[in-house]
Amino acid sequence: TCPSGTGFLAGYTIFITGASRGIGKAIALKAARDGANVVIAAKTTDPHPKLPGTIYTAAAEIEAAGGKALPCIVDVRDEKQINDAVGKAVEKFGGIDILVNNASAINLTGTLETPMKKVDLMLGINLRGTYLTSKLCIPHLLKSKNPHILNLSPPLNLNPIWFKNHTAYTMAKYGMSMCVLGMAEEFKGSIAVNALWPKTAIQTAAMDMLGGSGIDKQCRKVEIVADAAYAIFKQPTSFTGQFVIDEDVLKKEGIKDFDVYAVEPGHPLLPDFFLDQQPENLARQMEEHGATPVYKSGKTSADSAATGPVSDMFNIIRGILSPDIVKTTQGVYRFDLSGDHAGVWYIDLKNDAGSAGSGEPPVKADVVMTLDSSDFIKMFGGKLKPTMAFMSGKLKIKGDMSLAIKLEKMMGMMKSKL
Repeated sequence: TCPSGTGFLAGYTIFITGASRGIGKAIALKAARDGANVVIAAKTTDPHPKLPGTIYTAAAEIEAAGGKALPCIVDVRDEKQINDAVGKAVEKFGGIDILVNNASAINLTGTLETPMKKVDLMLGINLRGTYLTSKLCIPHLLKSKNPHILNLSPPLNLNPIWFKNHTAYTMAKYGMSMCVLGMAEEFKGSIAVNALWPKTAIQTAAMDMLGGSGIDKQCRKVEIVADAAYAIFKQPTSFTGQFVIDEDVLKKEGIKDFDVYAVEPGHPLLPDFFLDQQPENLARQMEEHGATPVYKSGKTSADSAATGPVSDMFNIIRGILSPDIVKTTQGVYRFDLSGDHAGVWYIDLKNDAGSAGSGEPPVKADVVMTLDSSDFIKMFGGKLKPTMAFMSGKLKIKGDMSLAIKLEKMMGMMKSKL
């Protein structure tokens, strides 16, 4: 990195939505180290109980890193607020050179489970907010010497698997990508318009809320996305209409060691949404990267009342139940299994010393997991992580997502029994 104030982006003005935390803030800090002017267009003004950072704490960090900051209270759904922020940016810094559409809302639920309020939020922030912010910044970008719009959105992969479990979220994210497709062509020769998407899950507050504790080990740090964004900003305006993956652009920059970006170097990484042509292969890829030992089938329990691999698995589960697991988990699970060994099973890790078996749980389940019986066996055999199964669409979860993560501890204990 260059000493602050002398880098490639020195004197450039970058307008970033959702820059108070996460990827947006990481891009802001990277630019600040060059001596850039950064407009923090975000809506967190008071500290959030669960999420770190406000526009003011981000502004202080940007100034400390060597940049100039302009914190603006902006809800990207509000045209007046964006207009005011754009006006202030131009008044303070003389123009806008780069726009980063980073603000985003996520809700990974099916059509019947997604309230319209959430649908409106995602479409309003991701799709409409990106379109609107671009529209209001473009007149100023056209006056810049090397203008860029960068949307944090995925390549347009039309494999139905990326739609079936969360149609609303996918539509909203793909709306951002469609802005790239259209505006790149519309402003060809004048403004570079590109998308950037991470190859792996990135450790952010949103990811912690989605994936629960322990997911961070499977993630990379936000810095990889910031470094990739920087590499795109260095391109001329003829570099446009591209759907860039962070790792790919950094490889072209000559970076070979990606361990520096890992939260836990050497730990297998969770691939991000929308990338794999056949998401069913995600679990297999994880396994090939040494994620989990291969499930050793063919061991049956002598005291098996019922027959079949699922009941064998439950015999093993019952064998490791303990007050300690119950105390640390505090959840009742119901499994709705389909496929060769369809049926309903439960694990109660909330009451007494715990129990497990076939049929409905004795009390209402805190979390219902729907999956194929073969994937259930893989999951408890240490061959497929719940987070992985969920990300690739093999596992549907209703209820407390964090309890699904807690199951991984139990699965870890089962490995020695298999």
